[in-house]
Amino acid sequence: MNKGSAQNVISAYRKRQQMGPFIIGGLAILLIIIGILALVIWLSGSKRPAFALFPSATPTVTNTSTSTPVTPTVTPTVTTTVTMTPTVTVTATPSGPFEYVVQQGDTCYGLAAKYNANLNVIIALNPSVGSTCNIKPGDKILIPTTSQVLPTSTPLPTGIAAGTRIKYTVMAGDTLSGIAFRFNTTVDAILKDKDNAFLNGKTSINAGDVITIPVNTVTQVPTATAITVHPTLAAITSTPTGITATLPAATVTPTTKP
Repeated sequence: MNKGSAQNVISAYRKRQQMGPFIIGGLAILLIIIGILALVIWLSGSKRPAFALFPSATPTVTNTSTSTPVTPTVTPTVTTTVTMTPTVTVTATPSGPFEYVVQQGDTCYGLAAKYNANLNVIIALNPSVGSTCNIKPGDKILIPTTSQVLPTSTPLPTGIAAGTRIKYTVMAGDTLSGIAFRFNTTVDAILKDKDNAFLNGKTSINAGDVITIPVNTVTQVPTATAITVHPTLAAITSTPTGITATLPAATVTPTTKP
């Protein structure tokens, strides 16, 4: 091989090296173009996927309003007047007796006046204070409501048979002897009644106690009436024919024995 042929071979080799990148680049561009075309054909065909590569135009709905003349309507306006209603405050009223702790200076009479309660009911609800309602600071007693009262005594019917037993509620200030006198009986008869066993033979009673009384057990004995005779002096009258004497007269004054 001569010198000129070698030089030509080298020159041809260098030219191929310089053209190589351009050839490769051209092939790449060609492949890209072919790929794009294939993709466009696939997407625009009948078996295209559910999604769209390019957004489709969405029709715009234009709302065309038609002006309709409106006849004005007169609407009456109602003015509300607010009336203030007074608020009723409910004060709790005890429905039954309530416990109270006695303070210094308290008395049953004062507590009855303070709570508008019946003194006899206070004594009846608290037997421990006795008929005189003896209380001291620290004692716990029951205070009744205004509406609580002791049952009133029923008048004893006339002509009731002797020995008839009746129930009686002791009131403040009552004594057994006074009750016995009122119902024409004796203290002993009351104490011996079986319903009064809680008295244990004692005459001490408290307001509110309910006792049984056998009435009319005492027989009434009529009392004798004393007659007092007041003699008067005889009057002597002188007459011409003699002396006339007037017999003394007796004045009878009945006196009832006490």
